[in-house]
Amino acid sequence: PNIEGKGAITATDLVRNALRMRPERIIIGECRGPETLDMLQAMNTGHDGSLTTIHANSPRDAIARLETMIMMSGFELPIKAMRQQISSAVNILIQANRLQGGIRRVTSITEVVGMEQDTVVMQDIYKYVQEGIDETGRARGRFEATGIRPTFMTKLEAAGVRLPSSAFKNRTMLVD
Repeated sequence: PNIEGKGAITATDLVRNALRMRPERIIIGECRGPETLDMLQAMNTGHDGSLTTIHANSPRDAIARLETMIMMSGFELPIKAMRQQISSAVNILIQANRLQGGIRRVTSITEVVGMEQDTVVMQDIYKYVQEGIDETGRARGRFEATGIRPTFMTKLEAAGVRLPSSAFKNRTMLVD
């Protein structure tokens, strides 16, 4: 807002105006409030490939944070409706953490599979396994495929993205 407290433009305003421009994708640097509901609705209405960031301690916590931010929108949605919005809009969660020694690592790549009763079902596709601390005090470990082929691969292949099945074979992918 200006010095008179007028003219504020919110993240929700920006998301809604972006939708008027008929984009193929929407990218929001960080969802942290009521704009989250608009973002999820956009992702559920033909804006596949859209993305955002969110601060959370784990993929499961990210789902809970999304629920909290939907509540901030002021709409009185039942929890099951919120979870259905989330599970149909979000395909994948990529968790990054700062580990001992200050290094950052992707610690999990988790697929949102759908809903079972009132629960958002997720499965890890890749995970970081910390094995210890090196002589400089930095975490060290390995990044592993869990052996699970994501259900969204069919959608990716239809869009022309092809990955070899070995990309998901249960094995160590990277050692640091």
